[in-house]
Amino acid sequence: MILVFLKQFLKGWNEMALGFLGNLRASRLDAITTYAGNGALLRLYSGTKPVTTGGTATTLLAELTCGTPFAGAANTSTGVLTLTVPISGTGASAAGAGTAATWFRIVKADGSTIVMDGTVGTASTDLIMPNTTIASGQPVQVTSFTITEANT
Repeated sequence: MILVFLKQFLKGWNEMALGFLGNLRASRLDAITTYAGNGALLRLYSGTKPVTTGGTATTLLAELTCGTPFAGAANTSTGVLTLTVPISGTGASAAGAGTAATWFRIVKADGSTIVMDGTVGTASTDLIMPNTTIASGQPVQVTSFTITEANT
């Protein structure tokens, strides 16, 4: 079983040195929960991450169903959104004997509406895994998933 820990810093939301009141920052994070909805899918892929606007996906290594609800309310003092865990799935047949995950995408339960995506690795990436290699039929589980919006 692979345990996955995610730390997604939404620095892209405010590249400039802006500061937001806690309630506004939490509302921005809660919008992710509202948009993703119940039963969103976390997909792990190999290859080069395409543009978030829907570029062609690469090889799907695993698909995991997110919790219901997607996340609880964001913390107004820390700017952290904690997703409902565990999020579980199984390595896809395309993963073969073992293929390294390099990026992830979260889509709504409809399977096609993109919510967000990011990089995967063992350090200094959006989604951190102790081992990025996923094999066909292997259980894959997310045990901790937080999204933090930076505030200056």
